[in-house]
Amino acid sequence: MTGTMGLQPAAGVVTAFSPDETRAMEAALKAALNGPRGANPLVGAVVIDPDGRQLVTGYHRGAGTAHAEADAIAQAAAVGLDLSGCTMMVTLEPCDHVGRTGPCTEAIIAAGITDVVYAVDDPHDPAAGGAATLRAAGVRVRSGLGADEALDLNRQWFEAVEARRPFVTLHIAQTLDARIAAEDGTSQWISSPESLADNHAIRSRIDAILVGTQTVLVDNPRLTARTPSGQPATSQPVRAVMGLREVPADAAILGDDGLAVHLPTRDPHEALSMLYASGIRHVMVEGGSRILSSFLSAGLVDELIVYLAPTLLGSGTPALNGLGITSLPDAQQWEWDASDGGPVRTLGRDLRLHLRPQRRVALDPIPSDPQPEPYGTDPQPTDPQPSRTAADQAQGGY
Repeated sequence: MTGTMGLQPAAGVVTAFSPDETRAMEAALKAALNGPRGANPLVGAVVIDPDGRQLVTGYHRGAGTAHAEADAIAQAAAVGLDLSGCTMMVTLEPCDHVGRTGPCTEAIIAAGITDVVYAVDDPHDPAAGGAATLRAAGVRVRSGLGADEALDLNRQWFEAVEARRPFVTLHIAQTLDARIAAEDGTSQWISSPESLADNHAIRSRIDAILVGTQTVLVDNPRLTARTPSGQPATSQPVRAVMGLREVPADAAILGDDGLAVHLPTRDPHEALSMLYASGIRHVMVEGGSRILSSFLSAGLVDELIVYLAPTLLGSGTPALNGLGITSLPDAQQWEWDASDGGPVRTLGRDLRLHLRPQRRVALDPIPSDPQPEPYGTDPQPTDPQPSRTAADQAQGGY
């Protein structure tokens, strides 16, 4: 099977699954795409009865909400379905820890589910070990079905977990000619009210929002999450300012809630390390152009959201300030992201574009004298990590 960063299904993988189980796992993978990317992986779960009929489907709706397994079980309880003796198909190993929600293993055992089939192991240390807990409780556990698809579904999240850094969403609001401000510096409002509302909804579910000191000095943003009526959202992100210049004492970003932090660095790797050490697991980078470019150049962007306004300026501040790319073959390649509402949506007069780094496909060189593979061996897996082709350093001038 194809692996991501060495991740493999659990030991003792069962490669023979029934057609009903295969169809249910396909449905679970599709359901997982309904959720948003971020600090938690996309996960889907489907419960089938002993006859193979799909009873309920659940998915994870983001940090702090019920996990896919618990969501499916809750749906069954709501309509009086008894899941005793049923099989749960889930795209990731059920978690075994108490966070903002309870352990999925306990919910599965309490529901009387006797069989669990999951695609790939959970590499997140606090959550891992669910398979062992289920087996100890007498639940039959198998893994490996849909592994390639499940690894690809969350490859950016797996990469962030392994690197011990936050998941990074990068946001750009720009004109058709890729400008984020006019020649005189005005930038409000390039995006439609509907795009702004969508952006604030994202702010309300992330851990931190990051801009450069230049943005603070020029635009003096608040960077709070607000409801469509303009009121502060219940959940607010940490407001991070990256750069060597001091943040003015009267800057709006400081607020009075203690959620502002200054990251005195121009290195995006170092900035993410600081945020991770403080407990941040999902950060949205909002600008300006040098900050956006530095994270893209460093290959640290896991999700790209572009609000494209049907507006032309012809001049002004470009969205990006160079990525260190001089030749077309070295261009960063991105692919449309089907999760969380799909790759393209209309928001008012704008288009919302949703992308993720393109999967890198390793091409093996053709040997001059090909030799047959020894009997019983498997070909080496390729590495489906995102393409990272640009220079791995930040640009100065913040």
